[in-house]
Amino acid sequence: MAPDTADYDYVVDASGGGDYERIQAAVDDAKSFPRERVSILVRAGVYEEKVRIHSWNTKIDLVGESAAETVITGDDHFDSVGRGPNSTFFTYTLQVRGNDCRMRDLTVENSAGLDADQAVAVHVEADRAAFEGCRFLGNQDTLYAGGEGVRQYFSDCYVEGTTDFVFGGATAVFEGCELRSKADSYVTAASTPEHEPFGFVFRDCRLTAEPEVSDVFLGRPWRDHAHVAVLRSHLGAHVAPAGWHDWSRPEVHDTVTVAEFENEGPGAADADERVSWATELTPDAAERYATENVLDRDRDPATPGPWYRNPVE
Repeated sequence: MAPDTADYDYVVDASGGGDYERIQAAVDDAKSFPRERVSILVRAGVYEEKVRIHSWNTKIDLVGESAAETVITGDDHFDSVGRGPNSTFFTYTLQVRGNDCRMRDLTVENSAGLDADQAVAVHVEADRAAFEGCRFLGNQDTLYAGGEGVRQYFSDCYVEGTTDFVFGGATAVFEGCELRSKADSYVTAASTPEHEPFGFVFRDCRLTAEPEVSDVFLGRPWRDHAHVAVLRSHLGAHVAPAGWHDWSRPEVHDTVTVAEFENEGPGAADADERVSWATELTPDAAERYATENVLDRDRDPATPGPWYRNPVE
């Protein structure tokens, strides 16, 4: 059933049947720092544009007609942007810096290709950013979940890539997501700040791979205090028995936190097969990684439900 356009402030339609033909135009016309949420419906189509949700574009709801048919795509990559050693952070197809952004049923793609270098599809530095039923397609560095002290939530999303395809320093929970490896490499590269109690938390996820992929690590530390936990998830046979890699820096064994709890599947090796500096959580320790504790631990219980449970209307 097609969505009722009356439920949205703006409608974007690449074929000309809406208020705008480009997503960026709708975002740019949205009120800065609005008191009420701004809802944008994106009709099915392929949108070849670089979309920026700026820090003043808070409370944006961006909703696609369906993730399979509503696609934002671009092909910038490290060498093509030519911005020096930090070029990776200019390659995004979609950048989100506005707090309290919510997205649903969209595909965001970096189509630079397997032979390209770092090429980000989604770059998120916003706090309280939530993504539901989205698809993030790319190769190396597909999803940058960044920003010190910010919290992000991914529910029922699909993320694919080759190397470090979920990376950054945000506190981010992935629930019911599929992480698909396209090469023998690493899923995560966390750069969790030292003072943050959590980094990337994967709960009830599926780690899958292309048929030819057979040797993938759950993660390697981008910075010295990387923190990644994988709980009650299904790990395919492509996950290496060692589980984790130290990026050839044994000095980080005492500073990083990599943890697992009640994972299953052929890649869920026994603790004695994992690297010695990985942790198999006890039930009590695993409770610390409950979504509400990771993302909303400071919320006043008297206030309405947590921000990450509020669906896009």
